[in-house]
Amino acid sequence: MATGILSDTMTFELWRLRFHFHAEESLVFPPGKAANVLRGAFGMMLRETANAPDYARIFEPKAQSGVPAGPSGLADRPRPFVFRAAHLDGQTIPAGSGFHFDMHLFDTKHPASEALQQAYAHLAKAGLGPGRGRATLVSVGKEHIAIPLDGPAEPATRIRVEFLTPTELKSGEQLVTRPEFPILFARLRDRISTLRALYGPGPLNIDFRAMGERAARVTLACCDLTWHATQRHSSRTGQTHPIGGFTGQAEYQAEYDGGLGEFLPYLRAGQWTGVGRQTVWGKGEICFQPCS
Repeated sequence: MATGILSDTMTFELWRLRFHFHAEESLVFPPGKAANVLRGAFGMMLRETANAPDYARIFEPKAQSGVPAGPSGLADRPRPFVFRAAHLDGQTIPAGSGFHFDMHLFDTKHPASEALQQAYAHLAKAGLGPGRGRATLVSVGKEHIAIPLDGPAEPATRIRVEFLTPTELKSGEQLVTRPEFPILFARLRDRISTLRALYGPGPLNIDFRAMGERAARVTLACCDLTWHATQRHSSRTGQTHPIGGFTGQAEYQAEYDGGLGEFLPYLRAGQWTGVGRQTVWGKGEICFQPCS
């Protein structure tokens, strides 16, 4: 990972925003739902505090006429952010304590940091969590991240990927029960390319088919997964939606020495973007490391 502008290579870029708060009252975050609670409240407050173009661009991005929204086939664009708040799941923040959460913002053309800061400041005063505990926004940390995607291949033959938050991967129209590497890589590649095309310098300049064929030569050596069945209730629509998925770890083995090296930059970018369904509220968070 590197920070700063890297103009001489193909990169995936984003802003990491870290919002620091002081709890004026006790706050409670439900188990497994902290990011979802924050996302819903943020959307409602952003509608009230931001101008219409900023709100639409950040929270309800629409596909432009004649411009595809992305490979998922959805009518609208993916939102240009994800939350990172799993450390708050099931936590009670006592009055007088500090807490934080992160937002990864992929719109490098129009970051709208002031609109985000204003929304969170008002949201904290109005109250967070089911009990609407009040807080004060203390500071916002901002870091530019740029991950090179086309540097020299790193030698790697076996890696371990950890699925830190519930993850759902699709192959075709079906949810999969095992994160086979070709499926995992395809979902990462498509998400990174779509976000880069819509909110960054442009789509990935790679041979998608050839990389997919090489990914098919990486096998799932072993995995240890746990399925989580969780639901969220939308206060806006009154509907209930499943937000479960699997967590755990999987080890992948290349058929030839160093065969995983070219995929590591995409896994590295995926640590920031998440992978699979419903990444906006923190699902599909991953990390990885080489295996000896």
